[in-house]
Amino acid sequence: MRHDLLADVLSAMTSAIKNGKNELNLSFNSKLTMKVLDIFKKEGFIQEYVIVPETKGLKIIFNGKLNKCNVIKPRFSAKKDEIEKFEKRYLPAKDFGCIIMSTNQGLLTHYELKEKKIGGKLIAFVY
Repeated sequence: MRHDLLADVLSAMTSAIKNGKNELNLSFNSKLTMKVLDIFKKEGFIQEYVIVPETKGLKIIFNGKLNKCNVIKPRFSAKKDEIEKFEKRYLPAKDFGCIIMSTNQGLLTHYELKEKKIGGKLIAFVY
């Protein structure tokens, strides 16, 4: 039984990248996972992801720009003034990668949060 689908997907993605794979086939997915993958695609970290109807799983196609991704546990709350502190903690350099956060406006990157001047809960990071 899986407890955190997003953590399983992101760790499988990191392992596939380290092993030099160009795509990853998974037999599970969730709404949160698909929203996070939408952000990865929008930010240019993955090329595409496709829902496989037979298994209700995912096929993720990489484009070579993803180095590491992981969930942030526990899911800390971050006010608009605290986002930079978590950016320094989870990202290797300023403006390199992004932190995904959950807000009342949906999942957003930390760049969008700074622009809108709102806070949220930390979900994942990618670079």
